[in-house]
Formats: sequence, C-alpha cells, structure tokens
Amino acid sequence: MEHVRRFIAERDMFARHLGIEITEAARGYARAVMPLDAHHRNGVGMAHGGAIFAVADLAFAVACNTRGRVSVNLNTSISFLAPGKCGPLTAEAREISAARRVATYEIRITDGEGTLIAICQATAYSKNQPVPGLASAGTPRSAD
Repeated sequence: MEHVRRFIAERDMFARHLGIEITEAARGYARAVMPLDAHHRNGVGMAHGGAIFAVADLAFAVACNTRGRVSVNLNTSISFLAPGKCGPLTAEAREISAARRVATYEIRITDGEGTLIAICQATAYSKNQPVPGLASAGTPRSAD
C-alpha cells in the first residue's frame, strides 16, 4: 500500500499544489489531509467546495488504486453538510463494494473540529493494468 501512496503523492501535482498529504493507505482505504488556508476558502470565508472535493477525490484515488490495478473515477456524488470553518480538512475513503472491474467507496470529510462537512459516494473502474511500478515494488497484485 505504501507504493500506491507514494506513487500518487509523487505524481499528483494538483494535490501537491493544494498541500494535500496522504497520511494513511491500506487495501480499500485511504486518509488524506489538507490545510485550510486562505486560498482554500470561498468568498465568505468557508472551505471552498472545490477544495473539499479535491481532498475527497485524492483519498478516493489512493483507496481504489490499492486494489493493485490502475483505477479511474466513473462517478462521484457529494453532499455538503456543514461549512468547513477550520482546518485541516481530512478525507477518509473506504471501499464499500467491489467486483472485478467496478468498486464503490464512501468518503467522509471532516474539518479541524471533527465536524462532518461532506459525504461522497464514488465509483471506480479498474483497468486491466497494474499500478505502474507495482511489480518492481514487490507488492503482490490483488486477486478478485
């Protein structure tokens, strides 16, 4: 799982630009944390919806790629529940259903006070190719 975390952390320039850090990864699970600085806020001072979505999407990307194959997003639905007032924002993605090619994840986003500010459901499609460098990292490919 460390290989997938490192692979995405090194290559996702948008997440790096936003200051998102992947703090945990396990099969079907990931946690990502993002500061809530001035450039992450909307015009009324709350966490920008795009920033909330970005941290959720990165946690989802890591979680679905821990299955060993390159996985891409098919669909995401997000519900904003409360304003994100203080940072950091934390997104936790958990696999809730998985088949050979399609898996579904729930992503919960909280602010620095632990307030649940958004919930996402995302669907991943697993391509028929291993995460680049996975075999060289000595990580076994997942079986379905």
